[in-house]
Amino acid sequence: MKHIVLSFFEMTVGLAFDYFAKEKIDVAIVEVGMGGRLDSTNVITPLVSVITNIGFDHTQFLGNTLEAIAFEKAGIIKNNVPVVVSEYLPETKPVFLDKAESCKAPIYFAQDYIYDEIPSALVGDYQKSNKKGVLKTVEILKNHFAISNDNVRDGFMNVISNTGLLGRWQILNNSPKTVCDTAHNSQGLGIVMNQIKKEKFKQLHIVLGVVNDKDLDSILPLFPQNAIYYFCKPNLSRGLDAQLLQAKAKDYGLLGLVYDSVSEAYQIAKTSAKNNDFIYIGGSTFVVAEIV
Repeated sequence: MKHIVLSFFEMTVGLAFDYFAKEKIDVAIVEVGMGGRLDSTNVITPLVSVITNIGFDHTQFLGNTLEAIAFEKAGIIKNNVPVVVSEYLPETKPVFLDKAESCKAPIYFAQDYIYDEIPSALVGDYQKSNKKGVLKTVEILKNHFAISNDNVRDGFMNVISNTGLLGRWQILNNSPKTVCDTAHNSQGLGIVMNQIKKEKFKQLHIVLGVVNDKDLDSILPLFPQNAIYYFCKPNLSRGLDAQLLQAKAKDYGLLGLVYDSVSEAYQIAKTSAKNNDFIYIGGSTFVVAEIV
């Protein structure tokens, strides 16, 4: 018998699927770990496939062009299974169309649809595009489940309490206003930085840490130079040394001190900030996870 070595992710995906089967669950929402085409979650045949957006992330695994990354993401499209694409770019749309055509899969580009605004507990600016993707997906799922408009509204307003979702423009404090967000690539961080600009504050404090495969030249230019930075390393082997982050950030005019941990950086930021200041914690999902 051939010896097969599973990664931690592959093993936990198998355990999860086995648990779902034994519990006879009604619905599973399965998110790929990375990419899609070669992801271990891609063994399933879903009722609908969803691709949110494409950005430069994990380029050492997925490719260094938008077309290449889109090709990996499009790998979740299955024969005759509808696919919803929340957002597309000129470079990515043809990739999705080609894959959908080869699979005879109905494809829907949610950003092209117009929906009434529905309030949500998730208030990040990037949720505007995510909402369209959800609403188009729900339309398709109505072919399988009884879903009313009230159900949709309730779901949007109670998504955090229903799921326990954390770290998406999550307000941790109001005086000083303190927000954490798990955005970690240039597309997500660009939207978050623009949302920060809309806030009213005297001084901006940013607790920043990243993982070591992050393309710093694509994200650091997005950060404001008029902030005080608290550089830290998320507590995992992939975390980028905070001193290296500080040195690279300095090239872009981002100045601050290095701290031994995320929690220390956050505590110093809280101590330093005045009530009319603004504190942002981010750069990596792992940084936010150590706060929330």
